[in-house]
Amino acid sequence: MKHFVLASILGAVLALPAHAADYKIMAPAAPGGGWDQTARSMQTALQDEKISGSVQVTNVPGAGGTIGLAQFVNQASGDPSQLIVGGYVMVGAILTNASPVSLDQVTPIARLTGEYEAIVVPAASDIKDMAGLVEKLKADPGAVSWGGGSAGGTDHITAGLIAKAVGVDPTKVNYIAFSGGGEALAAILGGQVTVGISGYGEFASQIQAGALRIIGISSDEKIEGIDAPTFKEAGVDVSIQNWRMVAAAPGITDEQKTAINADIEKMVMSESWKKILADKGWANTYLAGDEFKAQLAKDIEATSAILKDIGLVK
Repeated sequence: MKHFVLASILGAVLALPAHAADYKIMAPAAPGGGWDQTARSMQTALQDEKISGSVQVTNVPGAGGTIGLAQFVNQASGDPSQLIVGGYVMVGAILTNASPVSLDQVTPIARLTGEYEAIVVPAASDIKDMAGLVEKLKADPGAVSWGGGSAGGTDHITAGLIAKAVGVDPTKVNYIAFSGGGEALAAILGGQVTVGISGYGEFASQIQAGALRIIGISSDEKIEGIDAPTFKEAGVDVSIQNWRMVAAAPGITDEQKTAINADIEKMVMSESWKKILADKGWANTYLAGDEFKAQLAKDIEATSAILKDIGLVK
């Protein structure tokens, strides 16, 4: 019996690579949104592909991810098992919330995915298309309420850019921020806001079910499988892509960073991950190492300029 138990334990150990690390991934947002979905998708892929033995996900919502980021910076330092997901929204939130912590304080690992912004209305809405939205916006900007993610995030920036593109003062945009995708969706479906704005994946099931109508998407070109014009096709000269990333703790060694990078690269190349991207309509925008670090610096600079433009940052 003892030999059988030993053999079983040995078999379980050998099934994992010698260095298989356990990870704890923080999603700095409420359940249901893009960061939560990203963290749980990573959990699935890392475990299914046996890259990691155990992956736990925790949610720390609030202030566009900056509450979670502060907790991560203060509590995870030097711990190579701790990861945090983030992205374009966090870049804006750090600026608009005058956050005491910034992305300079974590160890960037990789940009993972990109997603276009979708504008939706409840099925019963009198807004049938982008032209209908633009008409209402021009008539009375404050009467059009936009429900989306954190203040200063991609959803908010997109609403501001749309207003600016159609000649409406972007500082007059009536934007209502929700800390999680689930809350925003409930408000949109309940008619508490005029339009919803977020990544397509957060609305996909409700669009397919006929509860929401998509009136535009922020891509440069029409996307196969999405029955909606681009903003540009609808006469609004705006295109934008939200991206999501993973970062490691501050203060880890170069060896630890290399090991995490290797695990994330294996995950990105895996069949499990490719299937998740296809199912969720996420683009593979994988960029790692110094290239990602350089791109991140450019994105922070560009976002700062946009936020000043739409009156969110002085």
